[in-house]
Amino acid sequence: MNFFGISLGIVTLLIIGLGFAWVIRGERYFGYLWWPYVLGLGLVLIVASLFLSNDWASGVVGALGASFVWGATELKEQAVRAELGWFPFRKQKIHPPGAAVIRKWRAPHL
Repeated sequence: MNFFGISLGIVTLLIIGLGFAWVIRGERYFGYLWWPYVLGLGLVLIVASLFLSNDWASGVVGALGASFVWGATELKEQAVRAELGWFPFRKQKIHPPGAAVIRKWRAPHL
């Protein structure tokens, strides 16, 4: 029997579950303007997964990269949910480098 697929599925599920938590907490402390950096990190991880020879490492790094790409699209929507009062809102956020330019861009969404 080969348990690789089911094991990788369980690890991916855990990564996705942690993705929900980091999006909520990350938006609370950093704000949604970090989305280009999160998106870039996710894309780098996905590309890096293509060059890993170990199946486990490639699968986990690829799933982690996909989770970061999804999180980048979810940060703006999480900011709206926090403003509506669904989640704790924190006014003082840590702004990213280039925040004035990033404000002019439309945040991605799925």
